[in-house]
Amino acid sequence: MRHEKLITDDLDALLDALPPHVVGPMRARVDQHELLEIVLDLGRKPEARFANREATLSDVEVSHDDIDYVVGRIGDFGEDNRAGIERTLHRISCIRNRAGVIVGLTCRVGRAVFGTIRVIEDLVKTGKSILLLGKPGVGKTTMLREVARVLADDLNKRVIIVDTSNEIAGDGDIPHPAIGKARRMQVAKPALQHSVMIEAVENHMPEVIVIDEIGTELEAAAARTIAERGVQLVATAHGNELQNLMMNPTLSDLIGGIQSVTLSDEEARRRNTQKSVLERRAPPTFDVLVEIQSWDRVAIHQDVASTVDALLRGFEEPPQIREVDEGNVKTISAHEQAEQQRALERKGPEPATPPRRIYPFGISRRRLEQAVRQTGAQATIAEHLTAADMVITLRNYYRRMLPALREAEAKGVPIYVLRANTVAQIEQCLLSLHKRGRDLDPIAAALEEAEEAAVGVAQGERNVELAPQNAYIRRLQHELAQRYNVASRSLGREPKRRVRIYREDGSFRS
Repeated sequence: MRHEKLITDDLDALLDALPPHVVGPMRARVDQHELLEIVLDLGRKPEARFANREATLSDVEVSHDDIDYVVGRIGDFGEDNRAGIERTLHRISCIRNRAGVIVGLTCRVGRAVFGTIRVIEDLVKTGKSILLLGKPGVGKTTMLREVARVLADDLNKRVIIVDTSNEIAGDGDIPHPAIGKARRMQVAKPALQHSVMIEAVENHMPEVIVIDEIGTELEAAAARTIAERGVQLVATAHGNELQNLMMNPTLSDLIGGIQSVTLSDEEARRRNTQKSVLERRAPPTFDVLVEIQSWDRVAIHQDVASTVDALLRGFEEPPQIREVDEGNVKTISAHEQAEQQRALERKGPEPATPPRRIYPFGISRRRLEQAVRQTGAQATIAEHLTAADMVITLRNYYRRMLPALREAEAKGVPIYVLRANTVAQIEQCLLSLHKRGRDLDPIAAALEEAEEAAVGVAQGERNVELAPQNAYIRRLQHELAQRYNVASRSLGREPKRRVRIYREDGSFRS
């Protein structure tokens, strides 16, 4: 079946807010339809950004007058330093100096793309709750906006949009026509998003709630409360794929949460695993998870519960891939994916995916380059964290959770942890990436350390202090100690807060 997309962008409204020496060159370009954003930084030349390139718009450096010119023609900035242009979908974000003065603007083009959800429309119409993941700029909010319109206009459902930054329905009191008959609730402060989510359910009797960027524990808890009341949820969250959520202690509850369980000796032998394993704690908040890989390609996990269970047991459960090719939606089943993989293997080692960009943190660059050469891995070395697809670091750095690693976690960049800075360890990491080996899993490593400590204390050792971990992993370690009938306590301050396991006969010493 062939589907066409209709794109509207109200680009003139954004260009009218720009200084004359910037807007003139932009209006003269023939690739305006590909524009993503315009960047105005004080003392630098104005820049237009497209999907795969950048262009300088003027040789005149941006001045305070240029920034004031734009600020005077747009809406007010909120606590999240975002503003908009009334009755449009454009978003203007500001950068401030220490004194709070605006010294930079990012003017992002907001587009309403009608027809963009054809690739998942059948899932939307089932009434199941759907979570959308994907890199910034891949179209999550655009798809969310179209979902709200289709549910409200085509299916006549009562739809409420919780619009924290006015990105879904635009700036101003009157929402953009792109959301159809859906209603929009604005959020005064980003920190209040979770309370507005609950207010929407309690006050307005929605059948569907649409939310952009679930990012805190309170918002995840509010989403679970809404789902338990039988309301369909359609939302986006930080992360590129399902595994990012599984490793994120704040958002893992969206897919059921992860807990440590101690098996009996017999069950551990039957499963051929260690006694301490990870299992899903509760039913997922979202039934379906969609990874938006590009504007025309998605990966769909249609049963989040079974997929999470399989991954925790070390099994791969390939998602269903759907692509839009010349307006036609094409579905690639798991069986077809396997056949394609086998065909590639028969053809030879030609890579099926782009090279990974690795940022080494505390890892020898020379050794990493040697390991890449010796393994033939499709990988390059990223000079900066912002350009990386993944981070490789050492266990002692991960335990301390230094700022660069915290930034990587916040951006959803996968972090792989090695025991030693050796070529052999790096080679093992590169060769095991597709298997997601447990040696590279910091949660599994932390639980293994806790289990060894608990066994030692139970057998007479006085107390054992574990490596510093985040709050989520510490909670799992406490649960594990409880299952071995030994005591545990957290001590120290972040980021060095850690668990001590000890006997309950008074042997704990702070």
